[in-house]
Amino acid sequence: MEAILQLQPLLNIKSICYLSPKPIIFLHQNFRPLTRSRVTFCSSSPTPFSTGNSLIQQEDTIIFSLLERSQYSHDSVAYDKDVIFLDDSKGSLVDYMLFQHEKLHAQVGRYKSEEENTFFPQFFPNPRLPHVQYPQVLHHCADSININHKIRSDYFEKIVPEIAKAKNNDEGGSIAVCDILCLQALSKRIHYGKFVAEAKFQEARSKYEAAIKAKDRKLLLELLTDKTVEAIVKKRVELKAKAFGQVVQIDEAYNVANPTYKINPSFIANLFEEWVMPLTKEVQVEYLLRILD
Repeated sequence: MEAILQLQPLLNIKSICYLSPKPIIFLHQNFRPLTRSRVTFCSSSPTPFSTGNSLIQQEDTIIFSLLERSQYSHDSVAYDKDVIFLDDSKGSLVDYMLFQHEKLHAQVGRYKSEEENTFFPQFFPNPRLPHVQYPQVLHHCADSININHKIRSDYFEKIVPEIAKAKNNDEGGSIAVCDILCLQALSKRIHYGKFVAEAKFQEARSKYEAAIKAKDRKLLLELLTDKTVEAIVKKRVELKAKAFGQVVQIDEAYNVANPTYKINPSFIANLFEEWVMPLTKEVQVEYLLRILD
């Protein structure tokens, strides 16, 4: 904790008034897991079973993160692009905190893991701790596939307005922390397409090689798509959103009122169907097109 406090970015007075204790708590809670691998594969190669289990767990993280974000506003001072910080950088509080958050985590080796993809790849400090030996199961081309710019843009333009309250407030620090949680959870789930593609390629190499050599994106997309599995995912996340996000109201006779939800469960289902899974397949296609290099 002491090390985190020493690395905490210094903000000017305008920025300090936006912050709550939550950012420091958030960094402290996420510090310890970064020193060990979170790759769940038991062998050197991913399998459909291992990737499927991980994707199911990541659904929980995404839904809980979005539910946490939904309690705060949309039109927040955290998105003010004219904040000036002590290092003369200019941008929103969310941008600044995300950058500093990733910078700190990079210094302890987080982004050496194949599961992690930074939102600021152009500013990538070397780890200060002894190098952690993460399992390497992907083709080396995986490092060059990063669509976080699109994830970030869509999140703030399409997702936040749907789940957050339309009012302004002074909870910018808490909002920034929640946005970081959401962005990183969504990024991990979408970029996990690299592991899914690797597993499918290893399972049916000959089926994919012809399409890869022909650079046939359409055929690769068809090979990767399983409508039955996608329908199951959509229904599962909708049920999870109902279970995790129900506002439980009980009267004095212990009668439960008609259920209401913090986020409309159908929005979560459509988010996965229309955005998360298509972007995941986009990552899969890009990975497969380079896997024979």
